[in-house]
Amino acid sequence: MKRLITSVALTLGMTLAAMAQSDDFGMWYEVGAEKKLSQKWSLGLEGELRTRNNTRTADRWSAGLSAEYKIVKGLKVAGGYTLLYDNNVEELDLKSDGLRPNKWTPSYWGVRHRLNLTLQGNKDFGRLNLQLRERWQYTYRPAAEGKKYDFDEEAWTNVRGKGKNVLRTRLQASYDFPHWKLDPVANVEMFNDDSGIAKMRYQAGVEYKLQKRHVFSLTYRYQSVNSDDDDNEGNSHLIGLGYKFKF
Repeated sequence: MKRLITSVALTLGMTLAAMAQSDDFGMWYEVGAEKKLSQKWSLGLEGELRTRNNTRTADRWSAGLSAEYKIVKGLKVAGGYTLLYDNNVEELDLKSDGLRPNKWTPSYWGVRHRLNLTLQGNKDFGRLNLQLRERWQYTYRPAAEGKKYDFDEEAWTNVRGKGKNVLRTRLQASYDFPHWKLDPVANVEMFNDDSGIAKMRYQAGVEYKLQKRHVFSLTYRYQSVNSDDDDNEGNSHLIGLGYKFKF
């Protein structure tokens, strides 16, 4: 039995290593709603599905709730909670010789909890809008029982629970063309954790507003990952389709 598990783990590990040599491609499907409660307060609800492995594998489902408060014109603060249901990628840990397997974690679905606090400012320059967003993000992954195989002990063990803090800085530009309903939007976002710059994400796309209540979006994203990432993300080309209802 041990030989079988070892053979399977090594084969899958080499397959993952070969895949890692090239960028992935995925789709992000986003849907949301925004309710304006007053001149200062608004609530938001959003859901998302992400895919990876050239769109062949479901990567993550999520649902989030947020509240936003307008401090003054052009400056607002927001907070939110997101429940994440992840398809965690397979991991193979080798011994110091780099040949023998030490621990193996097959792919499995698991829950994470995410909190965020955001400060956002924007300024109009005619029809050009510039926006700077600073977001603190804390994500906690509960322990998962019996998901990791220890080859020395020949037994299944638990994946430990852990939390992670990330500071996200995003600079965005958008332009409102007169008599044109497709508005271009572009941004660059930097993810900082204990290791430094963990990830960069670049995005460009268009938004289409229908009757001021319906907002459709089409985006292209490229992200470069510099360290271990709890979002199961690597260097990827991503296409996003979104819809938001405002009321």
